[in-house]
Amino acid sequence: MDILLLCKALIMGIVEGITEFFPISSTGHLILAGDLINFDDGKGKVFEVVIQLGAILAVCWEYRARIAALASGVRRDPVALRFVVGLGLAFLPAAVIGVLTIKTIKFYLFNAVSVAVALVVGGLVILWVESRPQKPRITRVDDMRLRDALKVGFAQVLSLIPGVSRSGSTIIGGMLFGLDRKVATEFSFFLAIPIMFAATAYDVLKHWQAFSMADVPVFGVGFVAAFLSAFLAVRGLLRFVATHTFVVFAWYRIVFGLLILLTWKMGWVSWTA
Repeated sequence: MDILLLCKALIMGIVEGITEFFPISSTGHLILAGDLINFDDGKGKVFEVVIQLGAILAVCWEYRARIAALASGVRRDPVALRFVVGLGLAFLPAAVIGVLTIKTIKFYLFNAVSVAVALVVGGLVILWVESRPQKPRITRVDDMRLRDALKVGFAQVLSLIPGVSRSGSTIIGGMLFGLDRKVATEFSFFLAIPIMFAATAYDVLKHWQAFSMADVPVFGVGFVAAFLSAFLAVRGLLRFVATHTFVVFAWYRIVFGLLILLTWKMGWVSWTA
């Protein structure tokens, strides 16, 4: 068994789990990490499907009671029905536009420089939003209206650009549309479930021939690492937003993005073009 390959799988799994739900872009960090440790070939793309599934299931496990309540109450509880319909509406914009544009986006934007620029711009946007007076209209997820969910769904479209961040676009977009910071964060977690399952299913259908039993140990390490790190990240972020803003993530994005651009410009790191 290749120990080096297992270590790479562990690193990538942890990167996926931590960054998927923080507003710092998991796709961007996976592109950068895969580039750095040479884990970005065809097999690496299949591996990303597996670790993404681990991150999704971590959210499902954290919210298992709420998901079960929604499933059992959707037929008789108007609030549960509205929430589920809202998730469906929020899912549609990114799903439709993603199917139409994903090949073009991957061809032109799946590279370190594009990710770095998106990280910096996204960080500046977060600083701008957090500098505005916060007067949320909605302080509970169950109070969200269908049009609120749809607005967040359109904000999520921006996350198709690597480096923007799916959670960042939905959380910050939700705050701009009047959601309380914690409500926007929680809705972002729920919205991750359908969009990430859809993306995983798409990638499985596209790359299923590359799956091999010989890869099970590597995939298993990445899956477990992504699940555990995502589980801790979700719990930690919910506690964090109760008393903090997202400014620290904004500065992380800006500094990290500028560092990537500096290493590219100076030729210190041979990022993939």
